[in-house]
Amino acid sequence: MNVAFITSTAVVVADPPQSRKLFIDALGLPLVGEGDGYYSSGSIPGSKHFGVWPLSQAAEACFGTAAWPADRVVPQASIEFEVEDADAVAAAGGELERAGFDLLHPARTEPWGQTVTRLLTDDGLIVGISYAPSLHDEERA
Repeated sequence: MNVAFITSTAVVVADPPQSRKLFIDALGLPLVGEGDGYYSSGSIPGSKHFGVWPLSQAAEACFGTAAWPADRVVPQASIEFEVEDADAVAAAGGELERAGFDLLHPARTEPWGQTVTRLLTDDGLIVGISYAPSLHDEERA
């Protein structure tokens, strides 16, 4: 097997309208609805595809029913969105708080050099806003 790139990333959400408030309204991602509750975009830099996948659709795709089985762990994901510099991480955290989201922690620099702030959605999704210098070194070269 030779994996070339990530084709698609989707968050699985129990409350699509609430999640769209985060991804479309607060983060400003250019997501477009497909008529069935699934919102996605193929035009976010660094991503081939990002989607907001209703839990009911994930259950339907996996089990043929709109309800996720109670005896299974509800699917979750963790995703981070990169910003232009470390100062922008703190600014983004402030924007999220003003939009009504509670941060797990304010912007901080991890031992490996990444500056990040995170929130936890009602669906159990960890959303990070980050700046990792190593991801920008190639841009400067």
